[in-house]
Amino acid sequence: AVICSRINCRVVAMDLRAHGDTKVKNPEDLSADTMAKDIGKVVEALYGENPPPIMIIGHSMGGAIAVHTASANHLPSLLGLCVIDVVEGTAMDALNSMQNFLRSRPKTFKSLENAIEWSVKSGQIRNIESARVSMGGQVKKCEESTSSPGVSNSIGEGIIEEEEDEEAEEESNKKRMKEDDQEIKKESIFTWRVELSKTEKYWDGWFRGLSALFLTCPVPKLLLLAGVDRLDKDLTIGQMQGKFQMQVLPQCGHAVHEDAPEKVADALATFMVRHKFTEFKEGYLC
Repeated sequence: AVICSRINCRVVAMDLRAHGDTKVKNPEDLSADTMAKDIGKVVEALYGENPPPIMIIGHSMGGAIAVHTASANHLPSLLGLCVIDVVEGTAMDALNSMQNFLRSRPKTFKSLENAIEWSVKSGQIRNIESARVSMGGQVKKCEESTSSPGVSNSIGEGIIEEEEDEEAEEESNKKRMKEDDQEIKKESIFTWRVELSKTEKYWDGWFRGLSALFLTCPVPKLLLLAGVDRLDKDLTIGQMQGKFQMQVLPQCGHAVHEDAPEKVADALATFMVRHKFTEFKEGYLC
């Protein structure tokens, strides 16, 4: 919405496999090659053989997939590439501690509001308005079981005669079990949509060689970072040689586009107008 208020463009938000509501035959195949092909197929399904000029933008792992998509030429009408806060060197270093980070996260949330609150308090996202938008896609409702573990659905047969007080006690127990079961369902009804710990075998493929792929993409490139310390050697050399434009947005966490949507939109709009991809909207003051 912020980008569209500045320049003439259309925004397509990609629903990567296993990340949203899209159903695919093999949701566990999250390789860079597969997801890059998915993007090409979605664009083909949207626009046929003559897609409009496209600038592809991705954040973190999405930035890596954007680079793989551009490098493999899955978008023949590609005009430009923007990667937000992902650098090969930093990403590869971070993978060593990723499992520990994932284990430290809550596994379930009592409500969507609870998940949003956690994302802000933990520092994952620093913008509450953005968290209200993005967390809804990162979590999903747990599948509710018909009963609690260890609670039978049927009462054993063969006992013909029972004392009245035993029957009353059993009814009371059944009622209490049902209430407990409902309470459990109420308490933890949201969990993470993607089990990231199970995707570990793909992590190396997402990020290894990313800097070289980024630098060899033949379109104008923009790298938005939360801090200049994230640059690795290849990108530092490439930046000095003028192979891409870089902009650092301080006071942002890793979710740069969520923490500072206005600044990211400004950077993108200015970049796209400078390269004559589009024009500023009438009345918008840059």
